[in-house]
Amino acid sequence: MKKFILGTAMALVMSTAAHAETVGVSMAKFDDNFLTVLRNGMTDYAKTLSGVTLQVEDAQNDVSKQQSQIQNFIASKVDAIIVNPVDTDATTAMSKLAADAGIPLVYVNRQPVNVDTLPDKQAFVASNEQESGTLETKEICRILGGKGKAVVIMGELSNQAARMRTQDVHDVVKTDECKGLQIVEEQTANWDRTQGADLMTNWLSSGIEFDAVISNNDEMAIGAIQALKAAGKDMTKVVVGGVDATQDALAAMQAGDLDVTVFQDAAGQGKGSLDTALKIVKGEKVEKKVYIPFQLVTPENVKDFVTKN
Repeated sequence: MKKFILGTAMALVMSTAAHAETVGVSMAKFDDNFLTVLRNGMTDYAKTLSGVTLQVEDAQNDVSKQQSQIQNFIASKVDAIIVNPVDTDATTAMSKLAADAGIPLVYVNRQPVNVDTLPDKQAFVASNEQESGTLETKEICRILGGKGKAVVIMGELSNQAARMRTQDVHDVVKTDECKGLQIVEEQTANWDRTQGADLMTNWLSSGIEFDAVISNNDEMAIGAIQALKAAGKDMTKVVVGGVDATQDALAAMQAGDLDVTVFQDAAGQGKGSLDTALKIVKGEKVEKKVYIPFQLVTPENVKDFVTKN
């Protein structure tokens, strides 16, 4: 009888061990509002799963550090790797490292340069950036009645999302409905609120006139708003848009300062990336690209999004 009980207990332990998964996660940086929501969404979801452990690392916006983290994950024989890339042009080498080691890899939020040629056991989870900048710019165009002057604040140019969202702006401006919208300045503020404020201060000091601010994300838009208000500008006469629908952005919208944002489900992307990684580990078939839809947020529907992100 004792042998039977001992054998049953050992089988239970072995079964539990067999179903335990360790996932290494390398985030581009922790010090980012949107990426914090994404990271928390992933870690909170992992806590609801039996036998799943996350090793979450901060790459501190350093490509070399991120590559080292991936190498360390491989050396420690994790079951899967999730990467939020620092530089989306550096992902081909990361994919090769994971593929050579036979470890599943999932990119999250930022589209890898090799997204169309990902090796087996690799995937990308995010939202389709063709929607984000398009929704934002179309709404700004509508508010302006199809004409006016706009400045564009771009994210990090090494990041595919920044390039795509900026291209979205230009594509919308080329349409018949919005061809009266003129882009008078376009510079990067690297996704950062302080840099967004500094860039707007420089534009105002240069005497640049504009009716709208089209920002690649909310953080830079909030920085621009801070600079506009510090300069005594009437916020009812400047249309400001961003992307992400962070809590700070929604608060700015409710205060009447931000006019447009686009809800990007950060927590949903975090959960989706972990789900996808675990499915690959189990040998299940997954799509190479998993997209979670964007949603336009305006003062009319902002209350619906306050608790979502």
